[in-house]
Amino acid sequence: MRLALLFILLLPVCLATPFHQKGLFDFMMEDEGSADMAPTDDPVISGFGPVCPFRCQCHLRVVQCSDLGNEMTPKDIMLFSSPLARVKISDFGNLKNTTLALILVNNKISKISPAAFAPLKKLERLYLSKNNLKELPENMPKSLQEIRAHENEISKLRKAVFNGLNQVIVLELGTNPLKSSGIENGAFQGMKRLSYIRIADTNITSIPKGKNFSKYLTDLHKCETVTSSQLEKLKKLGLSFNSISSVENGSLNNVPHLRELHLNNNELVRVPSGLGEHKYIQVVYLHNNKIASIGINDFCPLGYNTKKATYSGVSLFSNPVQYWEIQPSAFRCIHERSAVQIGNYK
Repeated sequence: MRLALLFILLLPVCLATPFHQKGLFDFMMEDEGSADMAPTDDPVISGFGPVCPFRCQCHLRVVQCSDLGNEMTPKDIMLFSSPLARVKISDFGNLKNTTLALILVNNKISKISPAAFAPLKKLERLYLSKNNLKELPENMPKSLQEIRAHENEISKLRKAVFNGLNQVIVLELGTNPLKSSGIENGAFQGMKRLSYIRIADTNITSIPKGKNFSKYLTDLHKCETVTSSQLEKLKKLGLSFNSISSVENGSLNNVPHLRELHLNNNELVRVPSGLGEHKYIQVVYLHNNKIASIGINDFCPLGYNTKKATYSGVSLFSNPVQYWEIQPSAFRCIHERSAVQIGNYK
């Protein structure tokens, strides 16, 4: 009887259809550009051609040619006529109607000819990380939803590069020698779906203009002062592990819908001004700074009738402030006592 019952319970599981990717963020569950893709029994789409490119991995409509470590490119992608240091406009002609993702991570690519990826009319994901690129090419497919080009030598972003890319959701440009002056004004202006942008470990010292995101996440390293403008739809801002010593008065007014603010591991000497008046901020990371005192109105509004979302998390540990010197009313707008973390400063 027990055996029969167990069989009945397991039957729906056995009959369940295998998981198939339905959206962009299903793909992002895995580490991007990983050369260690799990084996699969799913068939390779015949549109790729007779065989998968030598030393590459092909799964459905994804061509992965990462970590090749050689001078020549896979000849089945028609890259046999030049080393992988350069990508030409004719290199992807035989993949134009099939490829959804192209992964060229960890090679020696230093130059991509304009419109090299233009034949890939259905391309949604382009991974160019860990190469020697100095800039991104123009005329990339308008179907792109995700561009990752971190750990390159990109020093400038021209507005023309992103023209027509209004379907892009994810843009990863971290660990590049990018400066504020290298980002052309309005570079991201037409990217209305862009919801995640990360520019970590660069030489940027200010947030460039012309952004229009529903959710903006950026780690700007080597910053000293934070200013912000035209970020009305920003929900989450990460500025951890920088050299930020101050947040300009009024900066938070430019991000009225912000929910999370990460400023941990910086050089702050006081709580950023404007937190008490901000209506929606609920999570604030301020640990590992140099904050020596906390004012009674640093986190909460002056009047009890002022509408403000209650905090669900405030981290203040590893700061020189002593908890017994903080007035209890400083946290009057935080309902849960456990939501505040203080102490452990050495």
